[in-house]
Amino acid sequence: MFRLSSVGLCVAVALFNAQASAETVVPMKGQSSQQVQLDMSECQNVANSASSSTSTPSGGRIKGAAVGAAAGAVGANVRGNQHDEIYDRVDDDVKQDYRQDRAKQTAAAGAVIGGANQRQDRREQRRTNESTNATAYTSCLQGKGYQVTP
Repeated sequence: MFRLSSVGLCVAVALFNAQASAETVVPMKGQSSQQVQLDMSECQNVANSASSSTSTPSGGRIKGAAVGAAAGAVGANVRGNQHDEIYDRVDDDVKQDYRQDRAKQTAAAGAVIGGANQRQDRREQRRTNESTNATAYTSCLQGKGYQVTP
């Protein structure tokens, strides 16, 4: 049977662990290479489940469009009321068309802004998940008797 030296084992563990993060894992309780691999796999599963329990932000464009549409309709009505002498003489269908046009325009702008906000929220969530994953992985391995160094 092939035996790894402690240096060889550290190198093998570091290479195996490279996908999770750039860390060196040193067994402190004389764990075998098979046990190291089992523990690392188990800790990776624990870390993945810890970070996957959060939800991904969604619906940003729809929310932005809804806010934009409401703002556009209200804004159109306010602008119309600022000119009461003219606005009162305009047909109700024309007023409605104007409000709808303004609502469509601001809904489109709101959708763009909502989409941008959603992408930013997803980037922040991804960074948080990566940090949570790394912390959970390191804590798990330390709890099993390994020294973990960046």
